[in-house]
Amino acid sequence: MAIKKSELYSSLWKSCDELRGGMDASQYKDYVLVLLFVKYVSDRAASQRSYLLDVPKGGSFADMVALKGNKDIGDKINKIIARLAEANGLKGVIDIADFNNPDKLGKGQEMVDRLSNLVAIFDTPALDFRSNTAEGDDLLGDAYEYLMRNFATESGKSKGQFYTPAEVSRVMAQVIGIGGARSSTQSIHDPTCGSGSLLLRAHDEAKSRTGLDLALYGQEMDNATAALARMNTILHDCPSAEIWQDNTLANPHFV
Repeated sequence: MAIKKSELYSSLWKSCDELRGGMDASQYKDYVLVLLFVKYVSDRAASQRSYLLDVPKGGSFADMVALKGNKDIGDKINKIIARLAEANGLKGVIDIADFNNPDKLGKGQEMVDRLSNLVAIFDTPALDFRSNTAEGDDLLGDAYEYLMRNFATESGKSKGQFYTPAEVSRVMAQVIGIGGARSSTQSIHDPTCGSGSLLLRAHDEAKSRTGLDLALYGQEMDNATAALARMNTILHDCPSAEIWQDNTLANPHFV
């Protein structure tokens, strides 16, 4: 039986509760979304022979689970993420957050307990992505956007800083006429792509209306947000999307 999305969201938000006290709410995403990413790709790779990402030995979510209670859990989680990043050309994307930072995660046993609890929250049947294959059911994408909305609210910052609401994205994709694409050589470009939600909605609009899998290009000034966009495109099965990190006004990459 498929899990209810409300149950999934509840589990995800518990992970944010584990991080409270040591950092600003806007920084939760740097940790929670990386763990969500590692959990998802590990589950998918375990259930699909030709999965698009390589999950190397010592670089999976199962390796993180084995660390619960380990006194060096923070340093070893960093190494697991580094192995996964190295194997898939994702250095500087999924390895930005430091899971061994005592200022944010606590010192000694406090860090061990916090990270062990955090990993345990993701290690539940409710977050088993191996069978998330139902066509049109973007379970992880919905979870990602749920977290984006809550991070924006919790941090007191504008949602537009790193998240475009799905409703706005859908309307914009329709207004610009992306559903009228005629050739697979056409592409979609967002010069200020944030976490990539608008790019992905435009891609979905074009694919649902025309069947065309258009190439995606985006540029984002903030390094952490550009990393989120890269993860987001991979999680939405658009691994070839090109996300460039730089100031679009001063140094436009796609001209």
